[in-house]
Amino acid sequence: MATEHHEEKIRLGGMALPNGVLVHGPTAWACAVRTGDGSLKVAAAKKRFNAARVRQPLLRGPARLLEVVTFLPQVRKRLPEAKLPFERPDVLATMLAGAVVVRIVRESPRLSPAAQELVAGLFALAPATVALRGGDLAAYHGAEHISIGTYEHGEPREKEHERCGSHLVGPLLVTSAAAAAIAGRAPLRMRRAARAVGSLGALAASTEIFGWMVRNPQHLLARALARPGHELQHRLATAEPTPEQIEVAEAALRACLELEHGDGDTH
Repeated sequence: MATEHHEEKIRLGGMALPNGVLVHGPTAWACAVRTGDGSLKVAAAKKRFNAARVRQPLLRGPARLLEVVTFLPQVRKRLPEAKLPFERPDVLATMLAGAVVVRIVRESPRLSPAAQELVAGLFALAPATVALRGGDLAAYHGAEHISIGTYEHGEPREKEHERCGSHLVGPLLVTSAAAAAIAGRAPLRMRRAARAVGSLGALAASTEIFGWMVRNPQHLLARALARPGHELQHRLATAEPTPEQIEVAEAALRACLELEHGDGDTH
């Protein structure tokens, strides 16, 4: 995909919506959606919190999560037509049921703490699975990957991307199980706090491991850790988009790059 800018390529992230695509860079985000009447609407803004400034290892993962939490309300305010993936009633019901099952699993005396966390992690994927069933979310996910991948590599790319968040599944399952095993050895009165700290630590460690995987894609361990996410992305999380859906993703990409290069704000 051609672009007017010739500056060094910016590292971008994205999120697929049921009716569009969100693209974000180090300092800005942009969202494009297809409305019910078929028109294309775009909004973009600078980020209020910039996770790219956080350089300390193990703090970068939580910072990126916080960054997303801070700009999603901006998206809803500037583009009310945007539909977030977890707003559907069936997805919300699955999240509630999953939370109940996870609590039961974590309190089961028959499973070790590591096994509890592995099973809980698998159940935690249920809402995402439901969100991807039906509708256009998987296709917009593919459009997001095609637009960002084509920009980054300078040539047409496929619907799968090497930095898709699905690749965090493998590292997160491993680190969560390890953290749960360690927390399980804490005194009973401190176990709940230990699990909370362990969950945060697992997220932070997973982000660092994922970064290493991206830098070393041919390493045997990196390929093994990426495999669960690759299968999820290939078989469920992405679908071939239509030209109209790619148009939406490219509109979000252009608006984000304009702000990253200092070309103004889009409403």
